[in-house]
Amino acid sequence: MDTHDVLTVSQVAARSGFAPSALRFYEKEGLIRAGRTPGGQRRYERSVLRRLAFIRAAGNVGLSLEEIREQLDGLPAGRTPTKSDWHRISAHWRGRLDEQVAALEALRDKLDSCIGCGCLSLKQCSISNTFDEAAGSEEAPGAAYLPRLLRRPPRVAP
Repeated sequence: MDTHDVLTVSQVAARSGFAPSALRFYEKEGLIRAGRTPGGQRRYERSVLRRLAFIRAAGNVGLSLEEIREQLDGLPAGRTPTKSDWHRISAHWRGRLDEQVAALEALRDKLDSCIGCGCLSLKQCSISNTFDEAAGSEEAPGAAYLPRLLRRPPRVAP
């Protein structure tokens, strides 16, 4: 690594918005790479900022850590995504974003009457779980009648 084009953990954290612990996690997961100084301190190539921006965008779209890894592993020699790579990789994200928008609009439109929790406490609920019909179904547990997209756990750690 050219010493003029490397960043410390704190510099990458400040520039990327990721905590140092997240940087170590992503390095451990093989999503980013760091070199080491003779004293063992991490040093990152400046291009890691682009990979981290990709990780953040992909996570915000809802890609799992495994999906993000697949996309980044598909780049030659683990390089940073180019504009062309980004276009190819993100092409299918439009559908995912449309699903998220639809799910959030459904939640917004029903929020004043029910959030789909299945608690049976509301007399009028457009997505009511009358007689605990969701019990034992594939839709349960939890907020069984929320749009599926809004019921899944967060996909990208940390």
